[in-house]
Formats: sequence, C-alpha cells, structure tokens
Amino acid sequence: MPQLQLLRADHAPALLAFEEANRTHFAASVPDRGDAYFRDFAARHEALLAEQADGVCFFHVLVGDGGEILGRVNLIDVTDGVAELGYRIAEKASGRGLATRAVRQVCDLAVTAYGLTGLRAETTHDNPGSHAVLTRTGFVPVGDIVLDGRPGTRYTLTFGGPLQEAE
Repeated sequence: MPQLQLLRADHAPALLAFEEANRTHFAASVPDRGDAYFRDFAARHEALLAEQADGVCFFHVLVGDGGEILGRVNLIDVTDGVAELGYRIAEKASGRGLATRAVRQVCDLAVTAYGLTGLRAETTHDNPGSHAVLTRTGFVPVGDIVLDGRPGTRYTLTFGGPLQEAE
C-alpha cells in the first residue's frame, strides 16, 4: 500500500523519474512545467525543501512499496492558516482511489500537524477526475476561473469557521 511521506532530500531521484515519466500525462490537464524545471531539478528540489523548512509550503509524495513515487500532494503558499492544495498521480496509478486517499490524508495533516483552518484548490473543467477527488474529500465549488486559458472551478474546504477568500 503506498504511503504518504513529507518530501525529503533523498526523494529527489524518484521524484524526477516520476515527473519525467508522467510529463505528457500531466500536460493533458495542467500546464506543463517546461524544460527548465527538468534541467534545474536539483536546485528546484533544494528550494522546495527550504520553503518547507520555513513553513511556507508542505510537500508530500506518495511512495509505493518499491520506493517508486506514485503521486504528489502539496500544500503551498500557506498564509493566515490557509493553503492551496495541488496534487498529481502517476498515469499508471490513476483510477485506484490513490488521489482521494492521499488528499484525505493531507487534509488531516493540514489540521493536526500544520494547524491550518482551510484549503483552496482549482481544476479545469476538462479534468473530471480531479473534480471527483475534490468533492469526495469535502471541497465545495465557490466559483469559475480560467487556468492556463481553460475554464475551471475554484474549490474551498474549511476546517473551522468561514474560509476567507482572497481579494
């Protein structure tokens, strides 16, 4: 059974392999990371770990039994007790409920380990799997948006009290 782990330095090789193997799959529903992301991966990974150490973001990987990374679930830009949720699951691991389970785990960590009061998430309309994950895990649609030129929906999840929307 895959385990959710807080991102560490030693995850770098497996995380890069995950991103490279799934680049085309992810680009079908989210903006492509671009060539610079892969070229400068080591420096980027170190920068993410520094942000995590500062409590600005919390990066998680979903690690399979053999150490292979099957997904990512991140809480980014923590401000005033609220963070943005982002996640991606490997193409070969999709459709098995891993995203729903991992998002639920991160939501629990958001409250119990990180002291957050709410989360935001966004997805494009042409990504029904992501809409399903968000609604299954308690997120509520709060408005239409445009992501990378494509129509989408913004969601929120509140853990205690009303979630303050950014102006």
